[in-house]
Amino acid sequence: MKQFKNKTVELIYSLFIIFIAVASVVMVGLDYFGVINIYHGVLGNIYYGIWIFYIIDYISGFLLAKNHKQFLLETSLDLISLIPAHPIFVVFRLYRVIRIVRHYNLFWKFGWDGKVTGGIHRFIYDTGFIYLFSISIVILIFSALIYSHFEQHDLSTSLWWAITTATTVGYGDISPQTAGGKLIAAFLMFGGIGFIGLLTSTITDFFTHGDKDETDDKIDQLTRQIEALTKEVQSLEKTVKKNSTPSKDAKKK
Repeated sequence: MKQFKNKTVELIYSLFIIFIAVASVVMVGLDYFGVINIYHGVLGNIYYGIWIFYIIDYISGFLLAKNHKQFLLETSLDLISLIPAHPIFVVFRLYRVIRIVRHYNLFWKFGWDGKVTGGIHRFIYDTGFIYLFSISIVILIFSALIYSHFEQHDLSTSLWWAITTATTVGYGDISPQTAGGKLIAAFLMFGGIGFIGLLTSTITDFFTHGDKDETDDKIDQLTRQIEALTKEVQSLEKTVKKNSTPSKDAKKK
């Protein structure tokens, strides 16, 4: 997230990002159901204007980032939302909203931060799930884009093919016929399946060992509390002994 010297400006900018992210997703949803047309007229200008703004915002954020590698990992889903091939990618702009919510700790401020949100945070970030998920999505989408070019399929069909291939389901309803399509299929079989496997193993490991980790945390907390209580008791014992021991003057009397 961009850092501003003025916190008020930063807050206004964040609210604006949230507004246009939600607005663009709503526009795409209404267009999907045939209520509006986002490709013509004023709505078209607004839709493409938001897209251009996001491109400028992403590039400027990358240039200003102290760690470019970390920036690319954290904003991989933002990058996907800039793909103009299909409006469905706009949905990924909501991830930016989630990052803003986390940045301002809004769940905690509204009293919603508890066991559920803590568990979600551990699952998404502490396990590395978000990074594996982002990389897997990027591989699937770019494989589908290149596959659609070689095989002359629409993007939705190519995405379906990429998902069934990467998950090793392989229904066989769509198969590559060109040399370029087969090359992309080979890449997806090796690279995509590897990341999908890591993703599923991360999910399995979290739910398998999640309770154990939570129990260990509670045991550690209790241990620290016991140690603190023990120190307090020892301190009280020393104080009691000191007060109960008669002074030299008292002994002479």
